[in-house]
Amino acid sequence: MAPHYILLPQASSLNPQETMPSATPSTPAYIEKLASIPKESFLFGPSPIQHLPRLTAELGDKVQIYAKREDCNSGLAYGGNKVRKLEYLVADAKSKHATHLVSVGGVQSNHTRAVTATAVASGLKAVTVQEKWVPIDPPLYDQTGNILLSRLMGGDVRLNNEPFHIGHKTATQEAFAEIEKAGGKPYYIPAGASDHELGGLGFVNFVVELAEQEEALKLPFFDTQLVCSVTGSSRAGLIVGAVAEGRGRKVIGIDASGKPAETKAQVARIARNTARLLDPNLEIPDSAIVLDERFHAGVYGIPGPGTIEAMKLAARTDALITDPVYEGKSMDGMIKLIRDGTIGPGRNVLYVHLGGQPALNAYSSYFGAEELK
Repeated sequence: MAPHYILLPQASSLNPQETMPSATPSTPAYIEKLASIPKESFLFGPSPIQHLPRLTAELGDKVQIYAKREDCNSGLAYGGNKVRKLEYLVADAKSKHATHLVSVGGVQSNHTRAVTATAVASGLKAVTVQEKWVPIDPPLYDQTGNILLSRLMGGDVRLNNEPFHIGHKTATQEAFAEIEKAGGKPYYIPAGASDHELGGLGFVNFVVELAEQEEALKLPFFDTQLVCSVTGSSRAGLIVGAVAEGRGRKVIGIDASGKPAETKAQVARIARNTARLLDPNLEIPDSAIVLDERFHAGVYGIPGPGTIEAMKLAARTDALITDPVYEGKSMDGMIKLIRDGTIGPGRNVLYVHLGGQPALNAYSSYFGAEELK
C-alpha cells in the first residue's frame, strides 16, 4: 500500500493567471472576479494530492483519507499555506510600490518565515516582529526552526515578549514608522496573512484548483475537508470556495488557538468579507462555519498527549510528518472524528496539510525516548 501522489501537469505554473479558469459566459461570477485579481507566482503549480492508504486502513477502512500537500507547494523556504495566501498580498504590495513587508507572529511562526521568503523572492525587504506567543522556553527555541530560516534569508527579525492573540498587533507600528522615516514604503501584513482584504483569496483558489484536479485526474469528490484553524483565513477561504461552488463540501475546522471564540469570529468575518469581494450576492451561512474546539490541548503552541500520538500515527503509517503547533492538532481531530463516527463511513476526506514542519526542531524536547515509544 504505497502512498499515491496525484499531481496536475506543472506547465500551468509558469503564468499565475493560467492556473485559473478563463472567464466564459458560463463562468460563475466569483471565479471571474478571482481570476481578475493580480497575484504572484510563488507555487510550483497545483499542490499534490496524496492518498493515505495505511492511515485509512488503521482507522478501519470505512473512510478514504487523502491529503492535499500545501507543505509541498513551493520552493520558497519550505512553502506552506501562507505562501499560497501571500501570492495575492505581495502582488498588492508591489502594485503600491512597497519596499518592505512588515508582519508579526510568534517566535516559531511559519507565517513570518513565509513573509521573509516571499519578500526575498520579490526583491523586497522583510521586517518581522516575533512575539512570545507560546509560554515555553525549550532549548534553542529562538535560534532554530522557522526563526533560523528567516535569519538565514536576511530577514530583520525583532523579538519581544508580547503574548498571543490573533488580532492586529501594535508592535508593528514602530517598525512601520522607522521604515517610513528612512524613506522606505512599508506594507503591513497581519498575522497569518489573515485579517486582510485579500487574505482569504488563496484558499478560495485552492477549492477551484481542487475541483479541477478531481475532474482531470478522476479523483473522488472530497465531500469533507478538514483543516487547522488559528488566524483563520485558510479556513475562511475554503468555506467561501465550498459555499460558492455549491456542491455540498463540508469544511471542518480544528481549533489550535486555544481561543476558539475569537478564532470562530475572525473566520466568519474573513469569510463574509471575502465573499462580498468576489460576489456581492454570495452569502455565507452560520452553518458553514464549523469549528471543533476539543483538540487545541488548552493553549496555542503547546502539544498535548493526543497531539503527539496523532503525529506518531501519521508518521508511522504513511510517513506523513506534521508539526506540534498546527497540523498535529488537526491530525488528532481528524483521527478521533473518524474513530467516533462523526465522519461516517463512505466519506472521502481531504486533510488539508498546511505545512509547519520547520518548527519541529524547536520542539525536540517534547519528543524524547519515552514519548517516541
